[in-house]
Amino acid sequence: MIRLGTVGTNWITQQLVEAAEASQQYELAGIYSREVATAKAFGERNHAQVNYTDYTQMLAQAGLDVVYIASPNSLHFAQALEAIKHDISLIVEKPAFSNRREMIAIQAALAQHPKVKFFEAARHVHTPNFHQIERAMAGLPTIQGANLTYMKYSSRYDQVLAGGRPNVFTPEFSGGALQDLGVYPVYLAVALFGQPETVSYFPTMIATGADGKGLAVLRYADFDVAVNFGKTSNSTAESEIYGLKDTIAMDSAGELTHVVFRDATGQEQNLSEPALSNPMIPEMEDFARVLQDPDAPQNVADYRRWLKWSLTVNQVLFDLRVAGNLRFPADQN
Repeated sequence: MIRLGTVGTNWITQQLVEAAEASQQYELAGIYSREVATAKAFGERNHAQVNYTDYTQMLAQAGLDVVYIASPNSLHFAQALEAIKHDISLIVEKPAFSNRREMIAIQAALAQHPKVKFFEAARHVHTPNFHQIERAMAGLPTIQGANLTYMKYSSRYDQVLAGGRPNVFTPEFSGGALQDLGVYPVYLAVALFGQPETVSYFPTMIATGADGKGLAVLRYADFDVAVNFGKTSNSTAESEIYGLKDTIAMDSAGELTHVVFRDATGQEQNLSEPALSNPMIPEMEDFARVLQDPDAPQNVADYRRWLKWSLTVNQVLFDLRVAGNLRFPADQN
């Protein structure tokens, strides 16, 4: 069994712990939270072996194989670097790091600790429906671009409207729409089309100094990908990939729960796989097989592919922020 530790006790950590349990390949060996009561409650709910309020102590004492980091974005880098120093592999919630400088430093640390694996928890690109999209795209003789949308109203925006500054909406914590929901369609574009040649970003700013929503354009050699995302309103618009007379459509660029292929006559073929009980199960199964057998040829190839995606997404997110004149305090460190 893979000994798993967690950083963070919010809903996404709960979902990952449940996915780890469902995979039957992990045991929850340590819970970290800054607050004693929070750590204890989360640990008891999930039958954790030990709870910690000192992160370094957990890394040193819990005998972890891998740690899942789901703290505010600006804290990921220091926590990941500390885990690498303890020769513990990483699952870092997206976006993994605030900027290119941090990613380069992580890569340098990984080079010094070659047994450590780094995974970015981009759950949607590990799902069966993502692979269905890949297969459908392989059958298109021509790709003419895409329109990718992921927009959901955040309950924490209510706090912003009331004058608050929740972490997810503040530059101090490397927050904002691009770094939250925007990373999903950007990840999808990178995984399907590769690195764009140029990018543009048109953010809609909110009172906290962060972007609440925005429109990004990723320009490739032969087509453009429009990326529409936000946390201050809802959208039910489909996302689409364009061939010549045919189209691949999905419910959203973040969930990928429904995928159809529409041919030149308008006929639809449902490509959707059965709904997942927990959307994080496929990624946790993927990470487990690499951790358990890192030298298997297929696992080596998959890990390199995922790592390339992560590096490219980090670069694209940074380039989009530069294009949109968005700066984080983390950029100055």
